[in-house]
Order: sequence, then C-alpha cells, then structure tokens
Amino acid sequence: MEILGLSTSPSSGGAYALILNELDGNRRLPIIIGTFEAQAIALELEHIKPPRPMTHDLLRNILQTFQTYVKYIHINNLREGTFYAEIVFEMDGEDVFQDARPSDAIALAIRFNAPIFVSSSVLDEAGIVADENEEEETEFAEPEPKQEDVAEPKDLKDLDESNRLEVLKKHLETAIQNEDYERAAKIRDEINKLKG
Repeated sequence: MEILGLSTSPSSGGAYALILNELDGNRRLPIIIGTFEAQAIALELEHIKPPRPMTHDLLRNILQTFQTYVKYIHINNLREGTFYAEIVFEMDGEDVFQDARPSDAIALAIRFNAPIFVSSSVLDEAGIVADENEEEETEFAEPEPKQEDVAEPKDLKDLDESNRLEVLKKHLETAIQNEDYERAAKIRDEINKLKG
C-alpha cells in the first residue's frame, strides 16, 4: 500500500482520514487517525524537519542508535471498527514483532522508507474500490470539505433493511466519487452493521 493523502472535515472533531491506496489494485483503505499522528505523517511526507525531534523522529533515532530498523508494517486486523497493526523490526538478524496503532506504525514506517502491508481480510472488509477513471492524487493535501446530502442512519429509520442498504450503497458511491473518504468510511461501517 501507499499513502494517498489525508482529509479532514469540520464535523470530524479534529480527526483525519488517512487514505492508503493499493499499489497493484484499485482498493483504498481509509483509517481515521488523530491530529498529532496526522501531523507526524504530513511533516515527514512533506520533508519538513521540526527544530526538535518529534516523538516518531525520536523513536527512529533510538532504533538507529541500537542498529535496528523497521523492515515493514502490517495492518493485520479489524475488530469492532478498530484497526490493528504490527511493526516488524530487524534486530540482530531476527525479526521482532511489536503491536502498534496503524497511525503510529505508518508514521514510523515512512521514516524508515519501509513498506506498508494490509491483510487481505482487512481490505475485503474495510476497503473501498476506487473509480478506475479517477485521476491519481499526487499531492498531499487537505481537500475542502464537501457538502454532501448524505442520509444519516436516523433519516433511514423508516425504510426496511434492504432499502436502507441500497440507499447507503448509493451514498457510498457518491462519497467515493467526490473523494470524501472520511464520509465513505462512516457509510461503509454502517453498511457492515446492517449486513451484520
């Protein structure tokens, strides 16, 4: 996977959606992360060096001091709407596995230029298929929030389950076409709840 970008909206309460893009496919994985982690990822992607090391820079420096490096990270599970990851280190010729939040793992991986992997089961459950005609985003940018008329679950309460599912799927397609991946992730979660 590669990092496609970050997006936010005023309604997100300061959270960002980190969008991962499948290198040899057309699926994207939106992961909601905090402001601090988004800043740590953005600074490294934009090659901006703060005057003092931030937390992820400090971790990289400590690992390098002990002649250890990150081989890759693996987003390996999704349970109850929470993503799980592990960081794989090379230490004394052996692989060492460390549980981590995906946002921290990615912030560290980009500092080591390490690959990002996602389990097929996670992509199958939470991935969003991107429109093949969509142009690739090349910049790391915060898009302007889009005003979408997306029905919230409370607006759908009078519909039966199959109709609710169809309406949500249409809204999901619209959100993806508008590259509003944070909204798409919320709709995807609602669809998964309905499918049960």
